[in-house]
Amino acid sequence: MTITVLDTDAAMQEILGAEPADRPELLRRAIEPAAGMYRYFPGEVDLVAMHAMGSGFPLDRDQEACRRALETLRGADAWTRIETALHDGVGAQLAATPGITVPDLTVLFLLGDPADGYFMGAGRGVIGNGSVTGYLAITVWPTPEVLEQLEAIAVHELHHNLRFAPGGVIWDPATVTVGDQFVSEGLADAFARQLYGDEVGRSLMGRATRHDDAAFEKVLTGLEITGMHNFAAWVHGDEAAERFGATPVGVPAGAGYSAGNRLVDAYLEATGQTADQVLHVPAREVIDIALNAQPPTRPAAHP
Repeated sequence: MTITVLDTDAAMQEILGAEPADRPELLRRAIEPAAGMYRYFPGEVDLVAMHAMGSGFPLDRDQEACRRALETLRGADAWTRIETALHDGVGAQLAATPGITVPDLTVLFLLGDPADGYFMGAGRGVIGNGSVTGYLAITVWPTPEVLEQLEAIAVHELHHNLRFAPGGVIWDPATVTVGDQFVSEGLADAFARQLYGDEVGRSLMGRATRHDDAAFEKVLTGLEITGMHNFAAWVHGDEAAERFGATPVGVPAGAGYSAGNRLVDAYLEATGQTADQVLHVPAREVIDIALNAQPPTRPAAHP
């Protein structure tokens, strides 16, 4: 197993210093080694367009702000910290489940767009994707809370990769439920919390609704809804739904994350297990045991 964190520091320095007309091609070259993360998309994918749609750093404005942010990431030793965290995360998971498949990983770590209201607001300056085996994509704006959480962000996305690797949980986009995604996010957070502590390990997006009982009850009504097109509204919330052209359903930002944490905490408490021991537990089992255990109003603390 190899972990390759792409040298996007050098690539972004080159892009930000290049003539505007040259920047799209330089960006395309920087993303190309991770293009396999789009292998399930129909047809040829425009990597530059996908970068923009995913709140990636702009090519035509805010260049000085992006240069300063890049210096901040460099000063925080971000690339080394991410690589170390991924090795630590793989080691911790293998210690608990030695027979799992651990794919080779290619990691694309990029700056985000400081003028993107959704990314900087509801998204709290973080977008991560670990859903495609063999690839992790992390886009950030280096606020203090993001810098503090870099390792946990990486390990959260790693957990998705390991959970859905060959031999693990099968993810069928046509039949997957909102509840499946809640549990996936909750388990990934629980693993990050196990490694980095309850606060640092908790996804930023889910923190605001951590103790919001009304939001928790609301998202539980969507557990059985199928189809990935519904995830933006039910997992990420109304602002995400509006951003990505879905119909808002009355869910606050990140409520699916906080609900997933509550469900997983209740499951772990009821079964006496730790997050690293339940990598491949079916979502249905987590939900049924958690709800039967009547999870407390405030989620249980996790060591």
